[in-house]
Amino acid sequence: MAQDDHSGAELAAADSSHAEHESVASPGTALIVQDGFTNPGFPPHRPRVTDEDPKREKRAQRTVYTLFYLSLLGSLWAVAAYMLFPMESNNVGDVRLNNLFIGLGAALALLALGIGIVHWGKAVMVDVELVDERHEVGGSPETQAAAAKVFADADRESGFTRRAVIRNSLIGALVVFPLPAVVLFRGFAPQDQLPVPLLSHTMWRKGTRLALDPSGVAIKASDVTIGSAFHVIPEGLAELEHGKLEEKAKAAVLLMRLDPSELNQLPERESWSYDGIVAYSKICTHVGCPVALYEQHTHHLLCPCHQSQFDVANHCEVIFGPAKRPLPQLPIAIDDEGYLIAQSDFTEPVGPSFWERH
Repeated sequence: MAQDDHSGAELAAADSSHAEHESVASPGTALIVQDGFTNPGFPPHRPRVTDEDPKREKRAQRTVYTLFYLSLLGSLWAVAAYMLFPMESNNVGDVRLNNLFIGLGAALALLALGIGIVHWGKAVMVDVELVDERHEVGGSPETQAAAAKVFADADRESGFTRRAVIRNSLIGALVVFPLPAVVLFRGFAPQDQLPVPLLSHTMWRKGTRLALDPSGVAIKASDVTIGSAFHVIPEGLAELEHGKLEEKAKAAVLLMRLDPSELNQLPERESWSYDGIVAYSKICTHVGCPVALYEQHTHHLLCPCHQSQFDVANHCEVIFGPAKRPLPQLPIAIDDEGYLIAQSDFTEPVGPSFWERH
């Protein structure tokens, strides 16, 4: 008899028929373990306190549906907070309160729902140990009937049908949970106006001067040197009393100056720049993040959110990342005093490409 050096188990040579079948096997592999692995079985079942004490079981049930009701209230509170703490004044304090109370409501809804489901499984559902044997895919009618029985047994053991209070509270929490998201998405645009027309136009008009962000000081072409980049807003934006943030989010522009010999312009856009000075929307065409990083040596604009890159020298075409279209270009010129002005509004919608699908 051979013996395994590590485990001490005795090993016997394979019989002659096995050896003939494995004639190409090396002598070191032609061995069979005599002592097979013994299935240890399940450890002794440890009953839970809810299995032995009916009062504890009732208390656990009350805890579960109370958590589901708390989740429902959290979702409703998030919707109510959106209405009770509006952000229409553009005041930073109002924005913070709105985010705080909506976030608390959504967090309560999600946390209570998750804890309730876990506690239901841990303390209320039937506690048994099972072995799930693997079977071939595509079962016979008998297998399908057995699967249906598994669902029926799961329903019986979980008490989903029998425990009506837990079931109904869970359904209520799941139904109400998406409502805060629906309300928040609708709030991306004014309630009484369609969002697509609003996002298709900005503050830029013919003759509007380009101004520094945030000071609002108008920019002369002579102030823009080769390799420089400016964050630009329309002149007059800083004086707006209402809707300043919304207008800035659409009209923000990056202004750059390249050597005119390095600038490759589309034929129809040759008059949109001035002596190598070009202006492009600052809003990324992927999901609307601010494109704020400029590499003057490569003439690349980088969106720090999802790493989309645009080539300023080639009409801001996409050279890397998830963005699907170039940044919209703002046609510019100079006025009689040498200040940079817009020739018109953007000729295409700014921001994420999905706003064009209307």
